[in-house]
Amino acid sequence: MPLDPDHFPPVMALTMGGLPLSHADQARALAAAGARWIQLRLKNAAPDAWLATAREVVAIGHDAGALVTINDSVDIALASDADGVHLGSLDEAWIAARARLGPDKILGGTVNHADDARRAAASHVLDYVGIGPFRFTTTKQKLAPILGLEGIAALLPLLGGIPAWAIGGIQPADLPALRRSFLAGVAVSSSLYANNQVTANHAAFVTAWSASGAHTS
Repeated sequence: MPLDPDHFPPVMALTMGGLPLSHADQARALAAAGARWIQLRLKNAAPDAWLATAREVVAIGHDAGALVTINDSVDIALASDADGVHLGSLDEAWIAARARLGPDKILGGTVNHADDARRAAASHVLDYVGIGPFRFTTTKQKLAPILGLEGIAALLPLLGGIPAWAIGGIQPADLPALRRSFLAGVAVSSSLYANNQVTANHAAFVTAWSASGAHTS
C-alpha cells in the first residue's frame, strides 16, 4: 500500500460542485492551504471531462505533495494515476475494486449502517472507511440517516480495526469529541470553502485536530 493507513493525513479535503471555483481551482486552493489529502468528488460529469479534471487535480495535488483520491470510479482513478479511490454503497463492489486496483492504491468505502461496517470488516480490502453522516449536509443528494456522535461510535467496533474518517456536516468545534471516539480523521467539503477562506478554514480543522491530542503521524 502507498502509505500506512495509520499515517494518512487526518483531514481529508473534498472538492464539490456548485461553487464559483472549478474542481481544479478548488484543488489549487486546497494545495496552497496545505491540504495533504484531496479527494475529487465530481458528480454527473461526462467521462472525458471527468478524466481530464481528474488528471489536472492529480497533478496539482502531487506537485504539492498531497495524496489525491477519486470519488466513485476505479476507472478514473486508474486512468488519472490517482493514489486511490473512494467507493460508496452504490459504486463498484469493494473486493472487485481491489482486484482491479492492485495492492498499491488506496481503497476507501462509505459506511452508513451496521451492515456496511460488518461488510467492510469482512472484505479485508479497505484501507479506510468514511463513516457518517455525522449531521445533516446538503452535499449528498441521498443522505443516509443521521448518525451523530453516538451512532458513529457504535459502528466503530464493528469495523475490525479499519481506520475511520467521519463525514457529514463536520465543523472544527466537533473535532475534539470525534477524536475522543477514536476516529482517525474527518472528511470535509463545504466548510472548507465558506466565505472563500480556504486557507483559514483548512487551518482551523488542522489546528482543532492537533489540539485534540498528539497525532500518531
